[in-house]
Formats: sequence, structure tokens, C-alpha cells
Amino acid sequence: MENIEELIQNYTPGANTAETLAKSRIVLFVGIVAAGKDTVIGKLEKLDGYRRVVTCTTRPLRINDGVLETDGFDYHFLSMEEMKRRIDDREMIEINKFGSNFYGAHIDEFITAQRENQIALTDIDVNGIASFRKIAPESVTALFIVPPDYDTWRSRLRQRYTSEDVFDEEWQERRDITIDELEHALAAPYYHFIINDDLERAVRVIDEIAHKPDEFNLHDEDARQVATDLLADIRAGIR
Repeated sequence: MENIEELIQNYTPGANTAETLAKSRIVLFVGIVAAGKDTVIGKLEKLDGYRRVVTCTTRPLRINDGVLETDGFDYHFLSMEEMKRRIDDREMIEINKFGSNFYGAHIDEFITAQRENQIALTDIDVNGIASFRKIAPESVTALFIVPPDYDTWRSRLRQRYTSEDVFDEEWQERRDITIDELEHALAAPYYHFIINDDLERAVRVIDEIAHKPDEFNLHDEDARQVATDLLADIRAGIR
């Protein structure tokens, strides 16, 4: 009998799953660390017409900031057996392994969004964007969140660490990951870059793009240049 790792190799969703996804309206968020992606999504999902996709995971519940996670809100917490069944039935959109646990989006989230005439929202990595677009390219709007400049990004990132020493220890790895993400996104023609310099403005721009994804947005060119400049500054190692 195949285990989950064997099943997810070259995984593709079933025909019904792919058909449902193709009829959905989906906004996928990617962003470099400390760009403010979670804050933007949290603000957007409070608007009418949006539904946050809750990801499935096999990891146990955790306590965050003194509060135990909630099943169905933070994640859908599944047993290995249930996750395997959903993969066997090809109901998952995509599936990934982090550490010893598995994560992925299930088609039921998109069925619910369709039924309620909502746009499905979720944050994802660049590989996940590629998986969604392979299944339903016309349904997916891909957004990449960036801070307005290098100094702002480094300041926001530093605030996540308890001391300068801890930050310095993590800096090189964070820098390398961020360079990879920006390079990947800038090489792809389908990303809308969103500058998170003013939260209300960023949410307003995203709302406009989400409802008119095929219209050329003059802000896209400017935002892509900001991302390009940010990448150049990070490569240069400016401190």
C-alpha cells in the first residue's frame, strides 16, 4: 500500500476537482517575510465577497500567544489516514510536506466559496502558485506583497527577533530565501506586485485587481520596479 509521500509524487487532482477549481475565483498571496502579507489578508477578508481558504494539515494543534488553535479556523487538522484518503480520492488541490507533516488545500473550501459567490483567498508559496495555475490558470490571480524599500523591510524584519544577535544569526538565511522568492516572481509575467506602504491603499488596490484581474493596471509597472530595486539592494547587502 502506498504511503502519503509516494502518493504526492507527481500528484494531480481528479477531473471533478480540477473542474470545480476552474469555475472558482481565486486570489493567491505570496510575499517576502515581513512584507505584511498576513495583515493585508486579514484586512481584505473582512470585506464582503471574500472567503479565506483554511488549509488542511496533519500536524497537531499548537498554542499561539497563549491561545490554542481552533480546528476549522486556523487549519483543518487531519489524521494521516484522513489526509491519505483525500489524496487517494484526488480531492486535494496541492499537497506539500514540511518537516514530518503534510499541508494542502482541499476542494471543499472552493466549493463553499462558489456557493456563497465569494472570491477565495489564501497565502501560499511560489511553488503552490505554479500548482494552482497548472490546474486552472484563468481562475487564479497571483499577488506578490513587497515592502516599499529595503530599509523598511529590514526594520520590519528586525522587529521579529528578540535581539540583534539573534537577528544577525538568521539574517543570511532570510536574505537568501528572499532573493530566491523575488527572482522567481520577477521572472514570471503573471504576478501583480503590491507595495505595502499604506495598508488601506494596498487593500484597495488588491480589491480592484481581484475584481478585474485581466485589466492592465498602470500601478503594476511601478510596483514591479519597486520589487526590482528591492532585489538589487538586498543583493548588494546594504545594511
